[in-house]
Amino acid sequence: MEEKKSLKIHESDNVGVALSELSAGDECLGVTLRERIQRGHKFALSEIGKGESVIKYGQPIGRATTDIGAGEWVHTHDMETALTGRREYKYEPEIRAQEPCEPLGFYGYRRADGRVGIRNEIWIIPLVGCVNDVCGQIEERVRPVAERLGLDGVHHFAHPYGCSQLGDDHENTRRILADLAGHPNAGGVLCVSLGCENNTPGDFRKAVGDAPGDRIRYMVCQDVTDEVEEGVRLCTELCELASGDRRTECSAGDLVIGLKCGGSDGLSGITANPVVGRLSDRITAMGGTTILTEVPEMFGAEESLMNRAGSRELFEKAADMVNGFKEYFISHGQPVGENPSPGNREGGITTLEDKSLGCVQKGGTSPVRGVLGYGDTVGAKGLNMLCAPGNDLVSSTALAAAGAQMVLFTTGRGTPFSSPAPTVKISTNTALYNKKRNWIDFNAGVVAEGTCIDDAADDLLEYVLRVAGGERTCSERNGQHGIAIWKNGVTL
Repeated sequence: MEEKKSLKIHESDNVGVALSELSAGDECLGVTLRERIQRGHKFALSEIGKGESVIKYGQPIGRATTDIGAGEWVHTHDMETALTGRREYKYEPEIRAQEPCEPLGFYGYRRADGRVGIRNEIWIIPLVGCVNDVCGQIEERVRPVAERLGLDGVHHFAHPYGCSQLGDDHENTRRILADLAGHPNAGGVLCVSLGCENNTPGDFRKAVGDAPGDRIRYMVCQDVTDEVEEGVRLCTELCELASGDRRTECSAGDLVIGLKCGGSDGLSGITANPVVGRLSDRITAMGGTTILTEVPEMFGAEESLMNRAGSRELFEKAADMVNGFKEYFISHGQPVGENPSPGNREGGITTLEDKSLGCVQKGGTSPVRGVLGYGDTVGAKGLNMLCAPGNDLVSSTALAAAGAQMVLFTTGRGTPFSSPAPTVKISTNTALYNKKRNWIDFNAGVVAEGTCIDDAADDLLEYVLRVAGGERTCSERNGQHGIAIWKNGVTL
């Protein structure tokens, strides 16, 4: 199949996108290029007057700041965002009927509460940043025990919080850590406190709630003589308990998959994100659950999600979430549309609308069945929207805390970061895949080279089920696991 060099995504678009490097004089989509166009960048398909909308994905992605001639490069030098602050939204349902399909299977760990884990690991959770190093020492000492007993790993999750915080910050820290303590990928959890922090062991136990008591241990460092030795003893007990767990046959309907993008480029909305969107639709059609987050990267594309809400109540929750996030920006004196990073812009993304319309494609076309606040855990099967910022570390952590056993992370630039759950890196372009084989698990760049999106989604689904069944991702093989907690307020 002949490789396409450029693409008009929607029939009403007035820009095309370069799928490979283009030169001045090239004939593309009926126009002669007037200058070089880098891969992922846009060029005008007709004259666009100053102040007129630039259309991509069939939607406005901003407005021209000067007259733009056909064949000219369209980017930050000649267009800008048109986003504003809070909006009033009208519920105009656009819900596509979703045909259920027979779920595929994999082998996972069925936990006592009925949820399924795709890993059987020991997690060490510091309740306050003061004990991070202690937790790291315990992990190092316990790792050989876990390996000998056949567990999937031992990980501690360092962070700087748990004390000197007030209000929402304090509550967010406690909720995220409590969510992780109950995560189904953990066959055992050691919660480590110092003893004098705001995030007290007693309050934290209440936040954890009814998680299986025999699989969670608590240690207060100030109450023991040697905190490392005591931590090793407690984790060894947990290893021995978890070593009795066995993978059993499970259904794709048991999967909870987080959807995330980072280091996006101009191909993200053309290759990797649509492929993930098709996979999301297939997982939900099989009775499974997917979670879409990064609220600021919904700005400019939010109505396409809100109108897929399964009820007016969910629509209103989604609208409040989006407007609340805009007010968060405004309250800090920051513009609502100032999101694309330098790397995004270098890769061809110009405005937040441009980024968002590509970003939300990870959510496919299925109905929205749940809207979650930051720190909430998923309850409704199907596609869920989760309140969290666009920051890769914070939003990936929020997905894992919400219950995602795995995170699908699309990227055009590449990143080594991984959430507490196995994080599948999906490249938007083949060049990145070939360059960073130690980071990238799956190449969606083949879509730009002629592979149809459905075929790529079939391949991705097969890979996802293998990962759910135990195949390790690049980040797991590299020993990369981490968390970041959203902070907004003062530090005492």
